[in-house]
Amino acid sequence: MNNGSPTVKWLILVLLVAYLTSLDFITYHSKAQSVSRRRVSPDSIEPVHGASSAEKVSPDLIELVHGASSNARVTVIIQFNDNPGDAFESFLLSNSGHTKAAFLNFNVHAIELPSRAVQALAARPDVGFVSLDRTNIAFGHVSLTTGADAVRVASGTNVAGLDGSGIGIAILDSGIDPNHTAFLDRSNNRRVIVSRDFTGEGRTYDPYGHGTHVASIAAGNGRISNAQYTGIAPNANLINLRVLGATGLGTVSAVLAALDWVMSNHVTYNIRVVNMSLGAPAVDSYKNDPICRAVRRLVDAGIVVVAAAGNNGINKAGQKIYGQVHCPGNEPSAITVGATNTFGTDQRSDDGIASYSSRGPTRSFWTDTLSVKHFDNLIKPEIVAPGNKLIYAEARRNYLVTHNPTLDAGVSPVDERKMMYLNGTSMAAPVVAGAAALLFQANPNLTPNLIKVLLMYTAQPLAGFNMLEQGTGEISIEGAVRVARLVRTDLSSNTPLGASLLTTTILPVPQTTIAGETFTWAQGLVFNYAYGTGSDLITKYQLIYRPGVLVNDGVLLINGVLDSDRTMLSSGVLVSDGVLVSDGGLLGSGMLSLSSAALVSDGVLVSDGVLVSDGVLVSDAAITSDSFIQAMSATNKGDPTTAMKVWVDTGLDCLSY
Repeated sequence: MNNGSPTVKWLILVLLVAYLTSLDFITYHSKAQSVSRRRVSPDSIEPVHGASSAEKVSPDLIELVHGASSNARVTVIIQFNDNPGDAFESFLLSNSGHTKAAFLNFNVHAIELPSRAVQALAARPDVGFVSLDRTNIAFGHVSLTTGADAVRVASGTNVAGLDGSGIGIAILDSGIDPNHTAFLDRSNNRRVIVSRDFTGEGRTYDPYGHGTHVASIAAGNGRISNAQYTGIAPNANLINLRVLGATGLGTVSAVLAALDWVMSNHVTYNIRVVNMSLGAPAVDSYKNDPICRAVRRLVDAGIVVVAAAGNNGINKAGQKIYGQVHCPGNEPSAITVGATNTFGTDQRSDDGIASYSSRGPTRSFWTDTLSVKHFDNLIKPEIVAPGNKLIYAEARRNYLVTHNPTLDAGVSPVDERKMMYLNGTSMAAPVVAGAAALLFQANPNLTPNLIKVLLMYTAQPLAGFNMLEQGTGEISIEGAVRVARLVRTDLSSNTPLGASLLTTTILPVPQTTIAGETFTWAQGLVFNYAYGTGSDLITKYQLIYRPGVLVNDGVLLINGVLDSDRTMLSSGVLVSDGVLVSDGGLLGSGMLSLSSAALVSDGVLVSDGVLVSDGVLVSDAAITSDSFIQAMSATNKGDPTTAMKVWVDTGLDCLSY
């Protein structure tokens, strides 16, 4: 492998020496690292039983409690070890607390109580983990450049094009404008089939304007402007779950309530995909964070959960930063999506990572009894998609356009046909959510893990960007659907490792042509701290495709060294370490950017402010006022480059999308 310039080699050498000298420290002071052989990702993420009360409280909640007055009240999220009973209710009553909401599918409650009672709450044996009810924020030509148009054309051996028909996509966001023309089907029926409000505002439409735009990227029709702004799955059903209020802010408890509703109703509405173009600071390790744990439950139930990576890829000085992936993008089972800039062209040869797109590694952490932080340090995002200056549906008289009139794209003067610009990983995520709907339509028996792998395997690595920026590369829907159509429909949890995955012995050509340009697929996937390659990933059944496990479970950490788990992966899957800068070829070709030793050292090596080849790793994934402003600026302004072309609407519906 080419390790690049002398500077990079020296950096790798320094990182390796620091890693080797840290091993004894890790062995003696971290239970998670004390065994000689362990999975990189545990099968179970149950809360730690028997942990001290300090270990069971999120660090930002501890900080808030220490700085609060004795009479201050706080709303917290409690994850229980056991079902709370009368003794817990008595505890609440004696401490002037009360339950605000209960999320029964997850055994989680939102509780309000005096801050002085938090320590006693955490000390209870029936309480697994306590965290703040944090604030969530919205992050803020596509069908052609992603390859979605190609799978809607009935040709060759395809008996029908794909448009998402019958698949339900749940949009957790600021609401959806149900009267917008983009959400009609070809028979003029509304495709927003159910709406629920979890904000307490008592309305389900979209006064903020973010959710309508997001929903139309995933599933908007092509009626307006002669199908120039067609969504990825234009006939999918939309489930509108409003968790962000009129100014784009929400709470953890609102998101949990919506996810709890999905868990109870996903069969009724055939919800196969959940889109979360929102995020909160990724403070707690995914093993403890309540939203991450809820996401895991949904994925285990067969639902693909797509999460935006975040819009904090640069600081206010314009410097590239790492480690700002938001929650729930830090959850291993979610498909975390970064944003590309297409520069307004259908050809992909000029595509690059949007400057603001949040980069890995994930910096959520847990703290041991010696107050040592152990960072997750996962490679995220897994994939990237267009997200800069996208034109899609504009909710009627929304907050974003009212305060930023230039966001209106000038497509139509008619409220129900207006379109607006937005930017961010919030816009990239629904591209992937729509793609997942198409994959489920192509092959309803796919598992969420297999969908994640197909999307990563067929993606296009973008030259000059590393895995912490792009995962395996930019989405290629045509390629993913082509493979999905070949996957056997009789796979089950009993299918053995190494069994044939496809219905044919003839491999699909690992290339896709879009807008006259042909590119080669990545032909690999990223794990927690490594990457895997090999045609076995699509020719043979891997046990990491089963429900109830993680794709990351294919990798072990053995005496400080990453290796493949041959009980989960066939021998034809090659696991390699290191974070690479792609040369535009297959996954694994390119220059080493960061040694995997920096990621598996449990946070001792990768510390705050360390240089990551071309940027700086930020502190503990903290969201400051500056980073909030930076994220909102990215949503409204994006990268100052060419945008999607404005096609003025004639007012006549196009039904040939």
